[in-house]
Amino acid sequence: MSTSAAIETRELTRTFGDVVALDRMSLRVEQGEIFGFLGPNGAGKSTTIRILLDLIRPTSGSASVLGFDCQRESMEVRSRIGYLPGDLRLYGGLTGQQTVELFASLRNGRVDDAYVRELASEMELDLGKKASTYSKGNRQKLGVLLALLGRPQVLLLDEPTSGLDPLVQRTVWDVLRREAARGATVFFSSHVMSEVEQTCERVGILREGRLVAVEPVVAMKARALRHVEVSFAGEAPPADPLVVAGAKEIRRERATLEFEITGEIDPLLKALAAYHVVDLRTEQPTLDEILLAYYRHGVTA
Repeated sequence: MSTSAAIETRELTRTFGDVVALDRMSLRVEQGEIFGFLGPNGAGKSTTIRILLDLIRPTSGSASVLGFDCQRESMEVRSRIGYLPGDLRLYGGLTGQQTVELFASLRNGRVDDAYVRELASEMELDLGKKASTYSKGNRQKLGVLLALLGRPQVLLLDEPTSGLDPLVQRTVWDVLRREAARGATVFFSSHVMSEVEQTCERVGILREGRLVAVEPVVAMKARALRHVEVSFAGEAPPADPLVVAGAKEIRRERATLEFEITGEIDPLLKALAAYHVVDLRTEQPTLDEILLAYYRHGVTA
């Protein structure tokens, strides 16, 4: 099994009546990889995860986890997966500890109690309180902990840091990076660009059920538009010397120019080196802008 992909789909298709939720999606995620699965609501992300878990069946095509077919060998698949749903529901009458014990029993007791205590402490989660008293953030922390029970080989996480404050978000990603370092695969959906930048090696982008791109985060960002505002010591220079590949002037004031950049910023920086620049500010693209950049250029996987 060591050479098998952590996750692999082949021509995976799912329709709901006339609606095509997934359209012939072929994807391979390697073991030990942190992979971001991106796209607007309704793009097919949750449908993919549910097929991997055999909660729904594909219309055609196939999916496998660690070499096991997700439909024919679903019990083998589930025994190797930790899952955090986007709409996590908990038993309000149980404490966090009782919830952990319940889920541990479903994993045949294969849970390291010391590891559970360590995770709870790291995320500042009080397992002695009832789930009904938890804030949204604490419910999400418990969901992350439950997904990690038994140190599964593959983690399927739907918006894993939703509702968490920035410090706890960083803690969760530190934990997930450690899991990836030991060989686990982290497959997650997100709308938060900072998460994707800090944690992912590669991303897949879905649009209306079609996988429009799979590539490294660096390459993904290079396609996106960004804004660069440059302030000069004196009057802004004329436009001609600053007309470089990928740069378009969109605003001009007496001592300030604003550019729209596609791709690398290096050509513009070299052109600016001839002038006295007082300040330079760049605005990172949002995830929505990056997705729009892919859609605009008609990129296909």
